[in-house]
Amino acid sequence: MSRAGQGASSPWETQRSFDELGRPLRDITFCVVDLETTGGSAEGGSMITEIGAVKVRGGEVLGEFQTLVNPHSEIPAFIAVLTGISNSMVRDAPGIESALPAFLEFAAGCVLVAHNAPFDVGFLKHFAARQDRAWPRFEVLDTAKLARRVITRDDAPNCKLSSLARVFNSTTTPNHRALSDARATVDVLHGLMERLGDLGVHTLEELQTFSSRVSTAQRKKRHLAESLPHAPGVYLFRDDRSRVLYVGTSRDLRARVRSYFTASETRSRMGEMVGISSTVTGIECATALEAEVRELRLIAEHKPRYNRRSRFPEKVHFVKLTRETWPRLSLVRRVLADDADYLGPFSSRKAAEKALAALHDTFPVRQCSERLARQPSRAACVLAEMDRCLAPCDGSVDETTYAALVQRLRESLLHRPDEVVEAINTRMASLAEDERFEEAGQHRDRLAAFIRAAHRTQRLSALTRCPEVVATRKEDDGRWAVHVVRFGRLAAAGVIPPGADARQFVSELRASAETVTTAPGPVPAATAEESEKVLRWLESPGLRLVDVVGEWTCPVAGATRHLALHDAVHQSRLSLVPFGERRDLSPVHQPVR
Repeated sequence: MSRAGQGASSPWETQRSFDELGRPLRDITFCVVDLETTGGSAEGGSMITEIGAVKVRGGEVLGEFQTLVNPHSEIPAFIAVLTGISNSMVRDAPGIESALPAFLEFAAGCVLVAHNAPFDVGFLKHFAARQDRAWPRFEVLDTAKLARRVITRDDAPNCKLSSLARVFNSTTTPNHRALSDARATVDVLHGLMERLGDLGVHTLEELQTFSSRVSTAQRKKRHLAESLPHAPGVYLFRDDRSRVLYVGTSRDLRARVRSYFTASETRSRMGEMVGISSTVTGIECATALEAEVRELRLIAEHKPRYNRRSRFPEKVHFVKLTRETWPRLSLVRRVLADDADYLGPFSSRKAAEKALAALHDTFPVRQCSERLARQPSRAACVLAEMDRCLAPCDGSVDETTYAALVQRLRESLLHRPDEVVEAINTRMASLAEDERFEEAGQHRDRLAAFIRAAHRTQRLSALTRCPEVVATRKEDDGRWAVHVVRFGRLAAAGVIPPGADARQFVSELRASAETVTTAPGPVPAATAEESEKVLRWLESPGLRLVDVVGEWTCPVAGATRHLALHDAVHQSRLSLVPFGERRDLSPVHQPVR
C-alpha cells in the first residue's frame, strides 16, 4: 500500500526532535524554584515575598537566583514567624513586576522543578497573567509527585520536603526560605533520579511518566522497541507463541512502544499485556492515514484479546428494504446482491431496531416475513386493524398504491428523510401535550437512531460507489501525502519525495495501487470504520482532489441537515421539542467537494 521516495532519507529520521528521541537526564538543565508567600492562594490575594532558584545540569550547579519581593501589603504575623521574612525586610525590595521578569530570564530554556509544583508555578503564572506577560512553555517536574511514586513508608513517614531532605542526606536543611528550600529540593531531585536510574529511568520523558505500577521486569523489556524506526506505522505485541496480543498505531513507532515499558500506564490490562509479551513487530507506513487503516485491518484479522475496539467489524446490522412484489423492511446481518436497498451499517441490533421502528411508525408497509403472491388471499393481522399496515395480504390495497408507498419509503431511506422527521415530530408533540413524556422519549430515540443511520449511509455511499478518488494534502510535517481510494477502500498511500515530479509520482502510485472490486451495499469493499477514516481525511482542510473517477455526490436534502438539530436535542434527555423542519428542496444531489 505504501510508497515513498527512494534514495532520500526519511524526514522522520532527519527531523526528529529531542522529545521523540528521549532526552538524557544528564543533558537537561533544570531550574529548581521555591517561593515564599503571604498565604496559600494567589487568586485569593496572597502575594509573593521571596523567589529562590538553583540552575543545575549533570549534577553541577550552574547558577543561583534569590530576591525578596515587596508584596505591597502587610505580611501576616504567623507567616513572618514561619519564614523569618518581616515587613521591614521587604520594604525596599523590588515588586513582583520587576522580580518576575528577572526570574523568567534566569529560568529561560530550563525544565522547571519545584516541590509541590502546582503551588509555586501557579503563583508565577498568576502574576505573569496580571502583567499581561506571556508564560513561557516550561516543562514542569514536581518532586513531591515523583517522590510519592518512589518513596515508601519505610523510607519516610511522608513526602514533605523536610522528610525527603533527611532521606537523601541533603546538605541544606529546609527552613522556609526560598533559596535554602530550592537547594534542598535540588538534593531531593538528584536522590530521586539516582534511585530511578537503577530502575532503567534515564531520560526526561521516562522521569515525567514514571509510575511504580510499571515493574522492573517490564522496564527490562525496553530492548523490544530498539529495532523499531522513528516513523509512523503500526506495532504488534506478540506472546512467546507469536500470537498477536495487541495492535496499535503511532506517528513514532519506537517512542510509542518504548513508553509501554517506562510510562505511567494506568490501564491494568496493558500492564498485564506487556508482562506476557515476547516480541514487538513494527510495520512502517508512509502516512498516518495508512497506519490507521492498517491497524483496523490487523485488529479485524487477528482479533487481539487486549484490543477492545474494532475486533469484530463483521458484527453489524442493516435495515433492508426488499425487492419483491410486496416489499417489506427487515433486519439483516449481510448485504446480498439482490438489488435491495440497505440502511446502515449499525454497530448494535438495538440501534437498528430503533431505526426500523421509526420507519414503521411513518410508513405502513407490511411487517410479516412471509413472501406474498402477487394476488394474496390471507387474513389480515392486527396491525391492519390498528392502521399500521395497508394489508396487502387480504387484498385491501392494490399493487400500484403499495408501490407508491414503498417509493416514498425508499426516498426517505436513501435521499430525503423529511417525511420520517415530520411524522415523528408530530407524534412527539402530541404525546408531550398529553404529558406522555416516556412514550415521546421513545419516539425521539427512534428518530435519532434513524437520522444517524441515514446520515452515515449517505456519506458512506457517496464515497463507496466512486471507482476511484485520488487526493493529496500537505501534512503537518510539510510533506505532501497522496492517497488512492477505490470504492471507499484505501488502495495506495505515498509521500511525494522532495524534488520529484508530482504528476509522475501520482501516476506510478495509481498504477501500483490495490485492485478493488465493488459489491452491493453502503460499504462494499472495506469496513465502515475504514471508509469513515478515509472520509475524515478527504474532508480535512487543505485537501486537493487530483482526480475523481465517477461521481462523488451527496443528497442536498439528505440527513446531514437534520443531524446537528438532532444532536442538540438528543443531548438533553428532557427536551422533546421537534427537530428538523420541512423544506421545499428538489431531490437533486450536490457535489461533496
